[in-house]
Amino acid sequence: MISIAIDGPAGAGKSTLAKALASKLGYIYIDTGAMYRTVALWYIRKGIDTKDRDAMLPRLNDFVIDVRNIDGVQHMFLDGEDVNGLIRTPEVSMGASNVAVVPEVRLKLVEIQRQLASRNDVIMDGRDIGTYVLPNAQLKIFLSATPEARARRRFLENTAKGIETPFEEVLADMIARDKQDTERAFAPLKAAEDAVMLDNTTMTVEETIVYITGLLEKIG
Repeated sequence: MISIAIDGPAGAGKSTLAKALASKLGYIYIDTGAMYRTVALWYIRKGIDTKDRDAMLPRLNDFVIDVRNIDGVQHMFLDGEDVNGLIRTPEVSMGASNVAVVPEVRLKLVEIQRQLASRNDVIMDGRDIGTYVLPNAQLKIFLSATPEARARRRFLENTAKGIETPFEEVLADMIARDKQDTERAFAPLKAAEDAVMLDNTTMTVEETIVYITGLLEKIG
């Protein structure tokens, strides 16, 4: 099985790139961030503070998360409900960053992610795929862009989905998530030593795909 790990901060375009590459190569795309968002959504619905680890842990086995591929698109199911359309709000985004710092949550989801990679050729994106989840991935990419560029992309994505969040709020959320993701004690956001560093601030999605496809050809 072949694994490709794409890491980087929020809004760098990891998911867009990973989906396009998966479609091009015929691999399974696994959006790990969506898993954390789904966990966050469950706790938010239950009225549990996603920063309160002591309140979260007793309920860690009270929900069931499932990843399904429907017409080539990953869908997240929470206790049997398709929640894909509910996990991209700013509240859930920050909640996902909060729950991701809890080691027990990460261990629960990493087990699922590794099982998927052991059975399929996969492209997986997140914060610590190359460093922790799939340290033996054949290709590791660390994708980045300026906070302003990333916030602009997320703002446009939200607008297209009918989510009206001011750009300034999206940018502030992006900066806050960067700080939390890089400073967390367990599996923080960082580039693997053998990752290819790619700043796509001024690159289109198509240009980024061409660049990475070239890297894949080199590894055979």
